[in-house]
Amino acid sequence: MSMTDTEFHQLADAFMTDLEDRLDAADIDWERAPGGVMQIDFDNGTQIIINKQPPLHEIWVAAKSGGFHFRRLGEAWVDTRSGAELLAALNRYCSEQAARVVSLDA
Repeated sequence: MSMTDTEFHQLADAFMTDLEDRLDAADIDWERAPGGVMQIDFDNGTQIIINKQPPLHEIWVAAKSGGFHFRRLGEAWVDTRSGAELLAALNRYCSEQAARVVSLDA
């Protein structure tokens, strides 16, 4: 069963709000622009950009290691190519770019 646009926005916004708290706890700088685009900034000048893609009901992530598309599958956002869960993937991307172990887990 596919989700409605309203459900997509609710789920994606809830993920982004939760991610803000997790980034704060990990002492990583971030900001959200109008429209919901999140920019995560690292001390070495690199960034990760996360944004919603409403027409596709996906969350897209642009990291130093590439571009990734995540779609809701059950209770998780899952990479459309690798099957990786979004939060686990962000742990890896952030760790790579921060050059330290980053855990965004609760």
